[in-house]
Amino acid sequence: MPVTFKPVRVTDIDRTVAMMQDFYAIDNYPIDPLVSKSLLKEFIDNEELGRSWLILNNDEVVGYVILTFIFSFEYKGRIAFLDELYIAPAGRGKSIGKQTVDFIHEQALDLAINVIYLEVEGHNTIAQKLYLSKDFTIHNRKLMKLTVKNKK
Repeated sequence: MPVTFKPVRVTDIDRTVAMMQDFYAIDNYPIDPLVSKSLLKEFIDNEELGRSWLILNNDEVVGYVILTFIFSFEYKGRIAFLDELYIAPAGRGKSIGKQTVDFIHEQALDLAINVIYLEVEGHNTIAQKLYLSKDFTIHNRKLMKLTVKNKK
């Protein structure tokens, strides 16, 4: 049975955030589950921010994927950031990642996205090989960030 994708709904928030915790733990990234639940609800409620899907294999949830939207003058319109792609250990090694990247490519075409960016950890050579095999290229610019301290 092929991999299928189901949009993340409000009723899926707890399950999705539990997978986020597993994903973030791989590289010891901090996560506040309550904040993540609130952010995911806001994201689901506002389709202008992007899309998120649960990844199912044989009708069992094995991961999730999140695509966020950005507007770029350089790239002549809407681009996206493949913000998160997580497959649980039990789903790895079954071509689910490849099928998920193909699905994201199809969604990008449907959503009139011109470019998809993503980040991948330097040690994650399996993910790097997957993305390169799916025509992602290494961008020659340096990614930089500024953390803005909002007063919220």
